[in-house]
Amino acid sequence: MFVVLFSLTIVNAQKFNVEEGKLKNLKGISEYNLVFDYTDVKIPKFKNEEAFLKEKMAKREKKQKGSGEVFRKSWFEDRENRYEPKFIASFNKRFKKGNIKVDKNLNSAKYVMKIHTTKIYPGYNVGMWRHDAEINTTVTIFEKNNPNNTLVSGTFKDVRGRGAMGNDYNSGYRISESYAKLAKIMAKYIKKQNR
Repeated sequence: MFVVLFSLTIVNAQKFNVEEGKLKNLKGISEYNLVFDYTDVKIPKFKNEEAFLKEKMAKREKKQKGSGEVFRKSWFEDRENRYEPKFIASFNKRFKKGNIKVDKNLNSAKYVMKIHTTKIYPGYNVGMWRHDAEINTTVTIFEKNNPNNTLVSGTFKDVRGRGAMGNDYNSGYRISESYAKLAKIMAKYIKKQNR
């Protein structure tokens, strides 16, 4: 029973649930300007992101003064320093010839790939007990000069991230691996349209 449920979760995480447009509209596109959006991101078991940060900061402050603010700072900085570079590197390495690429501030690109993160579950690793990080995202691809022209938009749910051999004690690292996985899956869908 557990194996079946686990397998279904993996399959679901790797499925792009198209809500608007069609994946075939991506055929022939070689560049995507990446935009990341974390507006209203949900954290499971918390009312909102701020409630999550408040609790985690308080726990850290009890152990070591100043560590709460360090956690808050890294929580936001990890987006630009970890998640986004990981997505870019993971996506681009799937196209060794560089025939298709993504990047932030890619001005030559005629199309935008917007990654809106709607859920972040940081997971945990406390030795014997661990849980992968998970993210939910809405990926929308549209024409840069005509944002109303959506080529395709859809969602990914519970994309998991973990370090090799379980060596992932830092939540930022675990979450960044979710973005690497997301990029790998998205690249696979785009490759399929360009065969």
